Amino acid sequence: MRAFTYERASSVEAAAKAAASNPEAKFIAGGTNLLDLMKLEIETPTHLIDVNDIGLDKIEPTQDGGLRIGALVRNTDLAAHETVRRDYGLLSRALLAGASGQLRNKASTAGNLLQRTRCPYFYDTNQPCNKRQPGSGCSAIGGFSRQHAVIGTSEACIATNPSDMAIAMRALDAVVETVKGDGSRRAIPIADFHRLPGDTPHIETVLEPGEMITAVVLPPPIGGRQIYRKVRDRASYAFALVSVGAVIQSNGTGRIAVGGVAHKPWRVEAAEAELPNGARAAAHVLLADARPTEENRFKVELVERTLAAVVSEARG
Repeated sequence: MRAFTYERASSVEAAAKAAASNPEAKFIAGGTNLLDLMKLEIETPTHLIDVNDIGLDKIEPTQDGGLRIGALVRNTDLAAHETVRRDYGLLSRALLAGASGQLRNKASTAGNLLQRTRCPYFYDTNQPCNKRQPGSGCSAIGGFSRQHAVIGTSEACIATNPSDMAIAMRALDAVVETVKGDGSRRAIPIADFHRLPGDTPHIETVLEPGEMITAVVLPPPIGGRQIYRKVRDRASYAFALVSVGAVIQSNGTGRIAVGGVAHKPWRVEAAEAELPNGARAAAHVLLADARPTEENRFKVELVERTLAAVVSEARG
């Protein structure tokens, strides 16, 4: 790990201003992803801004009946919150499907949204990786690609987004609130927050340099059966081969977001219109532009099978 300086921010505005003034700075909350990447010298910030004491650890109702989740709310606390369990069960289930209890106790809401891919070539600094070193190439293309993306890929990257929580947030139409270094704020729909790789896979979100997440806002509850099903190689502490987050209404309509298949949570509203016609019809539209490799072609059928299981569970 390389040497770095450290400061403990005193306010939201001070944290954002400090980050904006130093392009080599990073925010740190739980550190469950960042510290690992620093030890491997994949992330090499010269300055860390500790944001744990700036009051972003609350879960509060909004005026329109939704829920505002502070950026520093820990995953364990969010999953166990009474309102989340009652009205946003999909989010609670997705959080409990991710990582270990110890990690959930430290990991923050904002950090979960910002965690970087678990592609083994990204973590192996001896291998070319456009996400780690732009322009160096993608070792996963033509390499071992069983875990990788099947849709939304590019010639520069076929990595997947590892977040379980982000899948639930996408299905629930969350909005990400941020503050910039100049004090201005904005609200970013979760659908627009993560980017597809294109020619710049190292730029993973629409956040500007120094911009900090302050909260994630959920709209009023939409009811329905809320289900998160995660298919993985082992029963615990593994990233998804395929995951499906769904909100299914009694008339068979609903929302579906899929993980393990793309660089961002994958949701296609046109596919949701096919849900009353069955999982096969919905999956056909959802993955219409899929470009799997030979090693991960099975994911296309696995999405359909997982979605079918979710629909069957929703119908009782």
